[in-house]
Amino acid sequence: MHRLAHTGGTKALLHWLSVRSGTWTAIVDAAGAVLLACRQHFTRMAAELAVLGVAELTSRRVRSVVLDSGESIALIYALGVSSDADGPILVAIGDRPDTGLPTLLADAVVPLTLCWKADEAERERRRVELADARAREAVLHLLMTGQVPAAHQIASVLRPSLPDPLHVCVIEYPAGLRAGEAARLCAGTLGRRAWIIPCPVYSRHVIVLAPPAAASTGGHTGPLPLDITPSADGCFVGVSEEVPLGETAAGYAQAFHALAVARRRTDRYARFGTGSELALVARADGAVWAETLLAPLRAYTPGRPQDPDSHELTVTAQSWLNFGSRAARCLKVHRNTVAVRLRRIEELLELDLGTLPDQAALSLALRLTSAHQGDWPGPVPEAATNAPRTLDGVLAQPSVRQWAGHFLRPVTSAAAPAGAAETLRVWLDHDGQLKATAAALGISVPGVRKRLVRLEAAFERSLLQAPSAQRDLWLARRSMELAPRKASALCGSAIAE
Repeated sequence: MHRLAHTGGTKALLHWLSVRSGTWTAIVDAAGAVLLACRQHFTRMAAELAVLGVAELTSRRVRSVVLDSGESIALIYALGVSSDADGPILVAIGDRPDTGLPTLLADAVVPLTLCWKADEAERERRRVELADARAREAVLHLLMTGQVPAAHQIASVLRPSLPDPLHVCVIEYPAGLRAGEAARLCAGTLGRRAWIIPCPVYSRHVIVLAPPAAASTGGHTGPLPLDITPSADGCFVGVSEEVPLGETAAGYAQAFHALAVARRRTDRYARFGTGSELALVARADGAVWAETLLAPLRAYTPGRPQDPDSHELTVTAQSWLNFGSRAARCLKVHRNTVAVRLRRIEELLELDLGTLPDQAALSLALRLTSAHQGDWPGPVPEAATNAPRTLDGVLAQPSVRQWAGHFLRPVTSAAAPAGAAETLRVWLDHDGQLKATAAALGISVPGVRKRLVRLEAAFERSLLQAPSAQRDLWLARRSMELAPRKASALCGSAIAE
């Protein structure tokens, strides 16, 4: 009995008692509901006897009760300490009396009580762990949507405090390892230095919000040392630049792009560091256009209380642009709900989100307004009223053209792989659809995928998985198309050929 208690726990000990005594054996609560049982055959009369016995035990507040109906005998013992009136109860019901049965069950009460308490402690630990993971996921969701004060409010009861500034790290674990197990593995190494969150979208990913002070002392410069997780077989790490806490979403996108690069490196580790972001370059000139485009969405008021409001629609748009078909998993809603919300967004903004140009416009507008939330809480200042009011006007600005020329250099330089510019042009013209691109190029879908994988390495950006850089590529190409003739001939001919 004691060996089973140590090795098999409550279930194994209960099963042994059932076989040893030839009875239906179970653990029930104070109301008679079965919590754990062995042997399925159980007559209605025996069930009534069990309920009667439990009621007698709880009403009289005794430790044991024996009921004999003539056909069946019920032996009922309270588990736990004497003051635990609502604790679990051991019930054994048999169709024949056995003089040794009461002694056997009485001897089993103590090991069963200990096993049950150990199981309860483990269940409670799992509940706490799940609650902690859900709370951290909620904080991440708030940070990704720019709601920093609300994120701080929830995070104040957790440890450690949210780092600001921070590095965002995306760790991809091998297939077959669940996100919770991966998070525990990562937590065992990082300890309390960083926030560790199982990714709500990609089951093999763990997101780490690490302070700059957690810089490596190993072979890498960054918040994660070489010996933390890249040493595990099949594990890859992508790390963002140092970003403010309010720019966690941008940091996540950077880390995701770095992860695409890390998959092709022998050390399985990559830092993001390939030029500035378009939202930072265009923020001074594009805020007016972005606010104008998003004004109908900002002013939207639902007709019914249960319908999504302006904020929910905005969050849905951001999640869909970041994660595509996986947005429903991120938002914890049905995919049809996402589709309905996207149709409402299309109606409000007069956009067709099935096309890459409109996707790119909405993506840039949301990033620009997010960037200005801390600077312009109210109307746009008078000094900015001369700013461009169209997307083409924003993309034609010299600073954006300079960014576009640098961004497209992997396919416009003399060292660009043969056919890379043509593949990129056709892929963007067909809204990033692999089948349509393959048909236009006259090659197979796997062939297109292989070419895009090579372009991922050249751009050091993720193209095939969301968040993807395809919208920034479209914006960069459009910017070069709007450039003066001399600049177009220099930088845009390779793409527009």
